[in-house]
Amino acid sequence: MQRRRFIGFLTGRPQASHARICLTVVLSGMACMLSSHSSLSQDRVPQGKEGASDQQVFNNACRTCHTLKEGDNRQGPNLHSIIGRKAGSLPDYNYSSAMKQAGFVWDKDKLEHFIKSPDQVVPGHKMTPYGGLASADDRSKVIAFLQSGSTDRR
Repeated sequence: MQRRRFIGFLTGRPQASHARICLTVVLSGMACMLSSHSSLSQDRVPQGKEGASDQQVFNNACRTCHTLKEGDNRQGPNLHSIIGRKAGSLPDYNYSSAMKQAGFVWDKDKLEHFIKSPDQVVPGHKMTPYGGLASADDRSKVIAFLQSGSTDRR
């Protein structure tokens, strides 16, 4: 029975028209979401012989939830000018109470430790399922990208 419905759907038989309309609506919505401004990449950089660039590591580890664009909060807050900012202080982002009460200002050392093991730096943060970035080289690249992005991107 399922096969007949599917074949009817493909051939355009009348009883399949409702399913065809629903599928068209769903696929159209997905196409709109995928082409929206907030889902587009932040300046793609080709990978060179030296391995992953700072931006590529950021994109792989952080970009799902964060951006460097000031005011563009997503699942996580934007990281524009993160170094020198008090933890949990962006007024237009809903931080966890643990992050709001963290009581420190982000610097390179604090970011290094947080990117490595967020649970140890701010227990009760809401960055789940992120558990940390094991590679010291990758952590350095993310921090370098955050530094360069905070001054270059507006």
